[in-house]
Amino acid sequence: MEALNIGGLKAKLPIIQGGMGICVSLSELASAVANEGGIGVISGVAIGMLEPDYKKNFKECNKIALRKEIRKARAKTDGVIGVNVMMALTDYEDLLNVAVEEKIDVVFVGAGLPLKMPFNLENTLTKFVPKVSSARAARVIFDYWLKKYNRVPDAIVVEGPRCGGHIGFKKDELENPENALDIIIRQTVTEIDQFQQKLGIEIPVIAAGGIYTGKDMYDIMQVGAKGVKMGTRFVTTTECDVSEEFKQNYIACKKEDITIIDSPVGLPGRVIMNDFVREIKLGNKKPINCAWQCLKTCNFKKVQYCVAEALFNAAKGDFTKGFSFAGSNAYLAERIMTVKETIEQIKQEYLQESLVLR
Repeated sequence: MEALNIGGLKAKLPIIQGGMGICVSLSELASAVANEGGIGVISGVAIGMLEPDYKKNFKECNKIALRKEIRKARAKTDGVIGVNVMMALTDYEDLLNVAVEEKIDVVFVGAGLPLKMPFNLENTLTKFVPKVSSARAARVIFDYWLKKYNRVPDAIVVEGPRCGGHIGFKKDELENPENALDIIIRQTVTEIDQFQQKLGIEIPVIAAGGIYTGKDMYDIMQVGAKGVKMGTRFVTTTECDVSEEFKQNYIACKKEDITIIDSPVGLPGRVIMNDFVREIKLGNKKPINCAWQCLKTCNFKKVQYCVAEALFNAAKGDFTKGFSFAGSNAYLAERIMTVKETIEQIKQEYLQESLVLR
């Protein structure tokens, strides 16, 4: 495996740990991955739910909690640390500002097309990486940035339809062979290469969504990806910040337990089946008392349930009031391992695949 270079920021391994909310990937997991040479990522989505006064002032609590987690991660590692935020958040810019103030190495931004430069990239070492689900979306962002700012984002993450959590595809698009990750990666590499040639810089395309094994990683890098983002694989690690019940939910699940639901944010979501999910699928409404609106796209007065509360409840181990997001390969988890063991296994799987194909 070659090092991953994102605008001069180098990670020894081309492995990015996915930023998983709510409160699944925090400082403990992120620092452990960074210590092994990958990029550890803290999810900033509704992170303030960890704070006791969240319902009184969710925006302030989100900023406080994110700052705490970044500093805790920094105290545990000298490696590369990132933050994941969503454009759909009502406090999107607040969270970005905190990340930049804390001199985070890289921010990953999804749930929208970031056409506006979010902060002055010339005055910070923080790298900016959008997440998209198509080559066309990547081209739109890069074209706009080049014309408007005479620069482009430092890298691009392409997330396919097999990812966990909110999916950037419609339900009827999920099984379309044309949306397979390898095809989207090839298309995006072709698009981005034009900008690399024009600007004379390296712009890595990073693959995400359904990548679980070292073989998956090897295969996708053969079609042009320079790195991978893996979320689900790191949930069942000792260091993952989520509850033991959440981890065991992954280990106990079968392939047929992984299902798609409609999220209140207007996107399909991939989750592990439980009684709460069955109620959702039946159309039964869960009580909602929204003290904040964390997502711009959520009509909290009409939604069936609060996705933030459901995810936070599960993160804390209460599956009677929530569910866990999961990628399509979550059922492959067999036991809890340390991050070190997990990455060593991925590296071995990668090496074995490369030797087989030589």
